[in-house]
Amino acid sequence: MSVRLTILKAIEQIAGEQNKRLAPLGDELALAESGLDSLCFAILVARLEDELGVDPFSASEEVYFPVTLGDFVRLYEHVPA
Repeated sequence: MSVRLTILKAIEQIAGEQNKRLAPLGDELALAESGLDSLCFAILVARLEDELGVDPFSASEEVYFPVTLGDFVRLYEHVPA
């Protein structure tokens, strides 16, 4: 499964588990408007680290916070494993 599909599947699963209503998922969707809260994003990052074996937020010395879903996906697609 691609990184993008893994992320989208995880987002949908977490939203369901946390009873959150998701906005339609697309690259231009602002993460702040996605329907997920900070707890959901913490769960997402932890789950993706387990599934993908990487945490791009600790893999680099530079701090970068994605703004859109597309930014978030690209962050994971371009992190060295």
